[in-house]
Amino acid sequence: MDEVQRAPGLLNEVHRQISERGVRFALLGSSARKLKTAGTNLLAGRALRKAMHPLTPAELGDDFDLDEALRFGTIPIVWTATDRRAVLESYTQLYLREEIRAEAAVRNLGSFVRFLPPAALMHAQTVNAASLARDAGIARTTVNGYLEILSDTLLTTQLPAFEARLRVRERRRPKLYWADPGLVRAVKRQLGPVAAEERGPLLEGWVLGNLRAHNEHQHLYDDIGYWAATESPTEVDFILTRDREHLAIEVKAAERYNTTMLKGLRAIADLPGLARRVLAYRGRRSFRTEDGIDVWTLDDLHRALQAGELWP
Repeated sequence: MDEVQRAPGLLNEVHRQISERGVRFALLGSSARKLKTAGTNLLAGRALRKAMHPLTPAELGDDFDLDEALRFGTIPIVWTATDRRAVLESYTQLYLREEIRAEAAVRNLGSFVRFLPPAALMHAQTVNAASLARDAGIARTTVNGYLEILSDTLLTTQLPAFEARLRVRERRRPKLYWADPGLVRAVKRQLGPVAAEERGPLLEGWVLGNLRAHNEHQHLYDDIGYWAATESPTEVDFILTRDREHLAIEVKAAERYNTTMLKGLRAIADLPGLARRVLAYRGRRSFRTEDGIDVWTLDDLHRALQAGELWP
């Protein structure tokens, strides 16, 4: 059953069919928001929740192209289109307007549409509701509600700050990430070749998407966050936690390696339970530094994810 959130009453019958006849269902939908607010039967204990992510390099195989992925994203309907730009623009406009309108998620669709471009500009940055409210010309409380809508409709995720407690003041606000690079660029109405200033945030968000997609099936981690010091630009993009151990990943869009890329990874060297530190970049050479940091090409990161060998 597709778009099940549009007919929440069906779930009572689904529940009965599961309990009495052992029937198996695949229930798909782009948002559980309407189901939650309606007090619907959510099949607790009788259903497994799985998320469907944009396509990964492992799924695309020889068809994968990083530049195309960062420019248009890898949502299946967009990736397989002859004219990716046109389909992405249509998909974004249809989804953001019609789906949100159909769920009656917002009373003022105009203010929500004004809010979207500033929210896209905040991709891979710490959430600043006051700044978003000012840029969109709406109340801060409204911004918080709109951010919740983006999360409930699977368009964005908020990555929490990891508290390493390393004798420095640490950032605590979450970071905002859109689910797909193409969505970010379409909402910004910026679908030409990827500009240099876009590449870093887009790549960072795309790696997060791949981590989440592989974790859905391989259980790579129990929790994920980012770490940053407040008094300096020192940060680590992703801290993965599993069984009291941590794995730190820093992502860089540069094609040439230099030691300044390791600043964040070196700053958390004393984190208890730190099992591995990884720098993933767009270069062609993988190696290990003298202080034990693994420097990987993006291809090596993909292979480690596909093989389930991210941890040492």
